[in-house]
Amino acid sequence: MKLTQQDMARLFDIDPRTLRNWRKDKPFLYATIMKGLSFDEIVEAQKESYEKVKELQEKYGNSK
Repeated sequence: MKLTQQDMARLFDIDPRTLRNWRKDKPFLYATIMKGLSFDEIVEAQKESYEKVKELQEKYGNSK
C-alpha cells in the first residue's frame, strides 16, 4: 500500500509540512523513516504470502 505524505504525517502525528521540511532539511532522518515504512510493507507482504502457503498446505496436505 502506497502512503501519501498526508498519510505518513498522520501516522507520526505531525503536520505534513514537517515531513516535507524533514525531507529537505534532514534527508538522513527522512530516508530512515522511508526505509522503516518500506520494511513494514515488506513484512506485511511476506506475512500474506506465508498465510497463503499455510492455506494451501492445509488444503492439499504436506507432500514430502
